[in-house]
Amino acid sequence: MASVANDKAKLAAARAAVGDDYVPDDSEEYMNERQQDYFRMLLLDWKKSIHDAAGQTLQSLQDGPIREPDLNDRASSETDWGIELRTRDRQRKLIAKIDSALRRIDKGEYGWCEVTGDPIGLKRLIARPVATMTVEAQEAHERREKISRDD
Repeated sequence: MASVANDKAKLAAARAAVGDDYVPDDSEEYMNERQQDYFRMLLLDWKKSIHDAAGQTLQSLQDGPIREPDLNDRASSETDWGIELRTRDRQRKLIAKIDSALRRIDKGEYGWCEVTGDPIGLKRLIARPVATMTVEAQEAHERREKISRDD
């Protein structure tokens, strides 16, 4: 719970530093403090929404087992729950990526490609805040991955 309280404090501080209508712009110095606060706020908001959704799923699971009298209805409900739980598992993995991005912001490494060292780019980071590579480096990585998978 200390982590959640710490995240809330960091989120409030980032919101205060950024303001409500700020959007990073290419005319600014890349990864300046305000941009870092913006991405910290984006990542913390995303993490909070995942935690909130997980809490709702947990509450639904605790409300009781599936008690559909019809076997088809029960099977459908169980399938829905399976999908929901797989979604939560993917989001659990996403939280690890969000935490990693937050650590990179704290270290001053956020926004820079881990392969080439080039700027990832504001548009890419806005679209995918957990990105660790430029589009070009990511495409090359995926091509290598596909080739090794095909072998």
